[in-house]
Order: sequence, then structure tokens, then C-alpha cells
Amino acid sequence: MHSAEHLRKLLRELDDPDPEHREMPRDYDVPAARQRFRRFADALEGRFGSSVSAGMGQDSSFLGAVSVPAEAMGTGEPLWVLISNFGPFVTAGTGRRWGLPGCEEGLDNEFVTWLDELCTELGCVYVPIELLMEPYDGPTHLGDDEAGEAILAALATASADEEEDELPPAWYDRYFQYM
Repeated sequence: MHSAEHLRKLLRELDDPDPEHREMPRDYDVPAARQRFRRFADALEGRFGSSVSAGMGQDSSFLGAVSVPAEAMGTGEPLWVLISNFGPFVTAGTGRRWGLPGCEEGLDNEFVTWLDELCTELGCVYVPIELLMEPYDGPTHLGDDEAGEAILAALATASADEEEDELPPAWYDRYFQYM
């Protein structure tokens, strides 16, 4: 497992402020990224069974998500693994509230070790969600734009029963969020 300082350095190095590269880096190899994603999904299915589902992201800085239902986890909470277009970074959490504080609860050390080893094998870097929740202070503009406001409004409508404080941008938003 990489140190937090090393991971912070990588997050900063790959943060290209060019608006044309908010979703993916300049030299993005789409076929290789998709193949890597498929290998992640296959590994998680091998570990948790056929109830695992995988889907690609669109208009986002993440390539795709792999979900493991709570029943397969045996923890009462579903597991999700996100693969970024950048690095490529990989993170994981539990529950249905991706990228919000507390979504790391329920990840056990044995799974995190397994995921970190899988990342190394596939040429990726596991970044703990706790580190990604740190305030974003990089050069890329993550402010609200019309598309972002529309997405946020749709998400707010979908989760109107849950009141949340508006959170400042975090590193999660840079590498694992809709753009």
C-alpha cells in the first residue's frame, strides 16, 4: 500500500487543469482502460459471485463502477469499486452514497489488501476514500457549471428525503465524479 503522501503527490501530478482533459488525461488509451476495467469486474465476480454488476461511466472522470450486492458481501451494505480515467486510480466504499463522508465504513482490511494487490497486478493505484475526501486544492476548475447544476439538481431530487449539507469539492470529485 502506498503512503498517503505518495498518493497525494500522484493525485496532484495527474491533475491537468486544461478543461479539455477534465474527464480523461491527454494520452488516454481507451481500449487498454476498458480491458483493465473488465479484468477488475472479472476479479470481483470471481471473489463475490455472479451477482456482481459492472457499468461504464459517461461524462465523468471515472471509467466505470463495479457493484457487489449486500447479500454477497454479507455485511448488510453493498460494496462499490470505482476505476478512474486517471492514473488509473481505484477506490472503494460501501453503501449507496458514493463519495460522501462515511462511505468507507464496512471496508475490512482483508478486502482492502486484496484490492490493493489487484490494483498493483493491473497497473493501478488504490486510493483510500478517506484520502479522497480531503478538500480539493488542485488547479482544475470544479465549480458549478450548467451541466453540473443540472446533475446536482437531479441528484437532489432523487435524494430529497435525505438532507445533506453542501460539501466543498474534494479530491474524490476530481477523479471519481460526473463532470
